[in-house]
Amino acid sequence: MNTKTGKILEERIFSVSEEEAFETLALDVFRFQHGGCSVYRRFCDALDVDVNAVQTIKDIPFLPVELFKKHRIVSFPGDEAVAFSSSGTTGSMPSRHYIYDLGIYEKSFLQSFRLFYGNPADYCILALLPAYLERKGSSLVYMADRLIQASDHPLSGFYLDELDKLSANLEHLMAEGQKVLLLGVSFALLDLAEQHPMTLRNTIIMETGGMKGRRREMIRAELHQVLCDAFDQKAIHSEYGMTELLSQAYSTGDGLFVTPPWMRILIRESNDPLAYLAVGRTGGVNIVDLANLYSCSFIATQDLGRLHPDGAFEVLGRFDNSDVRGCNLMIG
Repeated sequence: MNTKTGKILEERIFSVSEEEAFETLALDVFRFQHGGCSVYRRFCDALDVDVNAVQTIKDIPFLPVELFKKHRIVSFPGDEAVAFSSSGTTGSMPSRHYIYDLGIYEKSFLQSFRLFYGNPADYCILALLPAYLERKGSSLVYMADRLIQASDHPLSGFYLDELDKLSANLEHLMAEGQKVLLLGVSFALLDLAEQHPMTLRNTIIMETGGMKGRRREMIRAELHQVLCDAFDQKAIHSEYGMTELLSQAYSTGDGLFVTPPWMRILIRESNDPLAYLAVGRTGGVNIVDLANLYSCSFIATQDLGRLHPDGAFEVLGRFDNSDVRGCNLMIG
């Protein structure tokens, strides 16, 4: 790994804005990772990709997200600072994301939060993330912890199964007129809604998805309606992220997610991973996350989605594992 090149790319990533500059930077990151990540290079070789022929983002091979389960996907030598891991489903192998520099992750989520929501210090941040707190290696818990620290409000913090205490603190914060961000996994927010329905003011409720086997799966619209009714809200916000990414997209409640400037979404043809669909058509979600500088920035997810003309995107469901094309090139 060329350390100097990495540092230069890092500076460019968090200052990128215009579309043309993004594409140029993405191509530079592709070449950096092709040279530095042996797993990604083998994947490109399996697709018979000529690096010199890659001239646009759509020429770049997108690594199937499943490969994070069986391979150490890194673009740096030596040991990682930390390894984040996914929760996984029962009996499945978790994904692991080996992090070279936690400072890049912090820069990504703090800069993104400020872009979409302002200064964390303006909020009391309440994190209702029991499924994540009960295991080690959660990138979401790491992010929430740093946001809680940045909030610096005496009531900011994590809540495991303390729904009575959380409800009482919410009532107190409402009385004070304090701005609140309530960040929670879906099943825990539903538990709170059933046990402590209340009218919340000056509060953003943000679900991070996931029933984690605790409740029946619900479509996002149904989940949001239940929460809106229980807490007298017009909209529920959502966070779109995953262990394999160091950036997040956010929705303010209309089901449309918006990315920070260093992240882009492309929609691939379901039956041809190298073909892309026009705006408005449904297919597989490919993500360019330039904050993944020291792993792989080009990820083909298992999500189904649709792009809108303004660059926002919807998540409409998931592929079956068997439908994720390209994995057979590397898994084994």
